[in-house]
Amino acid sequence: MAAPSRFDADTRAFTYETKCPLHMPLHIGVAMYYRLVAGGVRPCWEGTVSTPTSPFTESSPPRVSLTNAPLVRVIAQVRFPDVASIENQEFIAPFKEAIQHEYPVLRVEQGGSVVLGPEGVVNARPNSAWRFQEVDGAWNVVLAPGFLALETREYTNRDDFLRRLDMVLLALGEHVAPPVADRVGIRYIDRVSGPNLDDIEALIRPQVAGVLGTTLASFVEHAITEHVFRLPDDVGRITARWGLLPPQATVDPAAIDALDEKSWLLDLDAFRADTQRFDAEGAGHQARRLTQHIYSLFRWVVTDEFLRRYGGKV
Repeated sequence: MAAPSRFDADTRAFTYETKCPLHMPLHIGVAMYYRLVAGGVRPCWEGTVSTPTSPFTESSPPRVSLTNAPLVRVIAQVRFPDVASIENQEFIAPFKEAIQHEYPVLRVEQGGSVVLGPEGVVNARPNSAWRFQEVDGAWNVVLAPGFLALETREYTNRDDFLRRLDMVLLALGEHVAPPVADRVGIRYIDRVSGPNLDDIEALIRPQVAGVLGTTLASFVEHAITEHVFRLPDDVGRITARWGLLPPQATVDPAAIDALDEKSWLLDLDAFRADTQRFDAEGAGHQARRLTQHIYSLFRWVVTDEFLRRYGGKV
């Protein structure tokens, strides 16, 4: 670890001139300020980041398997113009047969929507969605008139997830045949809570920690940041949310449960939203590219200590 070059009495921080990757912000190459912690300075190894300066201009980093990752939900979704026949059980029967070896449990879900018009809010017609599940409910496929989704709370690895996605996309193309796809999206949601939350400064980049890396951290109750990144080569975009949530809070009740304790959220949603002729293989290829960009951004956000803390070998 490099020796401090100066001490700022106002910020109570040392400035370090060092080559440590932690000290390379996204846009400017200035030295990073370390807060004093319990009379000392947090050592460099706790925050080192072995990822490129920019996650979108460098090659994707090698995968690091996390044996106890804080990944609480992964969702893939393809949206298409409404296919009204999907509400008919006879119509979706061939789709059911194509995936029932992995998702044998079928449940119907009734939904509805509202329309805001000149006379105010009026009810629209109800609609149905079909939920296909594993026996233990860990993996779900949802087919609705306007979308297909694959979701899980027990994600194991990227290859398994994409294999499952390819299977349901092929079934969608063969048995439902939507003419076009309006949006292809992949979403990964991580959540840090419990004792690891106390060390959040060591687990994420200082640029991401924001106010949580300052002397105001102990006063913060809620701090969520949202960015939309344009991906290179017209691949799509990523909406990235991260920050601190208080107990019983969520930023998306449909996807993120409210917990009884405070937590730090990392929600990465990559998508391509332009209407294209639906092709199962093409949609799967887009999903793969989006997933790679999500992983690159994830690795840019977290430090090596994060990877070690959750079972990775780095």
